[in-house]
Amino acid sequence: MTPLAVVCVSGGMDSCLTAAIAAGEHRLAFLHANYGQRTEAKELECFRLLAEHFRAERTLVVDFSHLRAIGGSSLTDPAVPVREGPPVPGVIPTSYVPFRNAHLLSAAASWGEALGARAIFVGAVWEDSSGYPDCRPEFYRAFEKAIHAGTRPETDLRIVTPVISLTKAEIVRQGRQLAAPFEKTWSCYQAEAEACGACESCLLRLKGFAEAGAEDPIRYRKRL
Repeated sequence: MTPLAVVCVSGGMDSCLTAAIAAGEHRLAFLHANYGQRTEAKELECFRLLAEHFRAERTLVVDFSHLRAIGGSSLTDPAVPVREGPPVPGVIPTSYVPFRNAHLLSAAASWGEALGARAIFVGAVWEDSSGYPDCRPEFYRAFEKAIHAGTRPETDLRIVTPVISLTKAEIVRQGRQLAAPFEKTWSCYQAEAEACGACESCLLRLKGFAEAGAEDPIRYRKRL
């Protein structure tokens, strides 16, 4: 029988490509997190669209609203402005949500163990990203060891990060090859009707499409 994989799907282009890759060899269970982010409603809408597109057998939306209460990020604290402009090398941006991906992986591991899944797919990107510390390859290697130490002996869950070393342009190119529905994704950190075109996430996305020689299919308020 085709193995089941839990796929962490934010609604962005990286997790969209990750889902397309996972779909090649796995049955799919899609996991999404609401954590009080500014574009929570839009990201959830995109998650639903992607789950339908990839025919996920199961979906689960987890509530991490405590991350908003914890704060420490421009994505969850309205008093902290979202930084506009490209990422600054070596500087962790204000959009970093403290240890968010550990919460996500914990939920994915719990669900994966209950479902008898064999893998957790995560669309983390390190090489060409904002430099979040919980997107580093060593973080995922360490967390996989924690899963093995903290689950039943018969549980066999590996963490798969298929896009972690790709540039945004490579993500666009590979996504187009796999017919990934980028028109159903969202990357903007601060707007839901039209992408702002100015925050670091929008700029990384637009740069990737431009370098891949492709047109970004979502709407922008402006393009720098």
